[in-house]
Amino acid sequence: MPDQKSPSDWIREELRFLKQNDLLRKRTTRESPPVAGLVQIDGRQFINFGSNDYLGVAASQELVLAVQNSVSQLGVGTGASALVNGRGTIHRRLEEEIARFEKCEDSLLFPTGYAANIGVISCLVGKGDVIYSDALNHASIIDGCRLSGAKIVVYPHNNIDVLSSLMRESEQYARKLIVTDGLFSMDGDIAKLHSLCELADSHHAMLVVDEAHATGVFGSDGRGCCELLDVEDKVTAKIGTLSKAVGCIGGFVAGKKEFIEFVFNRARSQIFSTAIPEINACAAIEALKIIQNQPQKRQRLHAVSKRVRTEINGLGLDSGTSQSHIIPIIFGDSKSVLKAAEKLRNEGIFVPAIRPPSVPENQARLRISLCADHTPEQVDILLKTLAKT
Repeated sequence: MPDQKSPSDWIREELRFLKQNDLLRKRTTRESPPVAGLVQIDGRQFINFGSNDYLGVAASQELVLAVQNSVSQLGVGTGASALVNGRGTIHRRLEEEIARFEKCEDSLLFPTGYAANIGVISCLVGKGDVIYSDALNHASIIDGCRLSGAKIVVYPHNNIDVLSSLMRESEQYARKLIVTDGLFSMDGDIAKLHSLCELADSHHAMLVVDEAHATGVFGSDGRGCCELLDVEDKVTAKIGTLSKAVGCIGGFVAGKKEFIEFVFNRARSQIFSTAIPEINACAAIEALKIIQNQPQKRQRLHAVSKRVRTEINGLGLDSGTSQSHIIPIIFGDSKSVLKAAEKLRNEGIFVPAIRPPSVPENQARLRISLCADHTPEQVDILLKTLAKT
């Protein structure tokens, strides 16, 4: 009897393909607290330029104490979805604080920022509708678009002229949605929100902005790119995460009360997910206080970001269109970027190598993410090492 192949033999071939093309990922285990600026991996300490803890609050005493003071009363798990009875008083307080912070009528918590994007987008539009999505939008936005069942029109990154032309053909659709990152996670540049608002208004379209990488960082009060560009009253809703500059875990959407009520009733990733632990909500409340009361953190972050962008460009490296604390160095092919990341590690610097499908083909890069706690000495080491890479 001939040997029969296992139904899962194809997996071995796929893994071999990934390895041959320098696309195979391996799990990295952090062996130290999430302190911005430093990380220990495989028993060795590195200067960490791979964290999204942009303000350095994830391991702050304020957040630690908030959890310690609440865990004995609140426990850990929530036991149910928010729709059933998993939503507690601290969740509601956090939603109120987010709404106040975002200057919106209401907000709604999700388990993650990913869940917020797929839940909100997929419940706003469906068959017979259309979504206009930036080519460099985050994977969670892309997946939300796919789940919706609406027609998806992808426009070239930040190309308003092409988007305007595409939207002239939109009258046949019942609902229209423009969705974009505020700050793009792999390129570090900002969406052209003024123009997007004008297009949304002229075509009677909704506009949803994902502020995941800008919340806490941009705007005089830290609300993100919509605040920075003064368009907050012109967008349909803002989506955010609690896992980056807020230093916790979870996602949210903020907007008008009726919008939030609709999303609560229709977003499947909210309805069918267990609510985040209330102790995490306690920590997020403290983090929002830090964001609002300590603007010097984002001021330090902007200062170090400007320095690094300027000096990287002076080295003749390709940092793309970065305008922020997220600074790519584009190599193109995966093999080259892996070698560059390894050279940095040999010098005690951790910078992640980003390869397809996280970025487009031939756009592999180092992704430097800066934090308010990075010292001038740490930045000096990074720049001197890059000059030799």
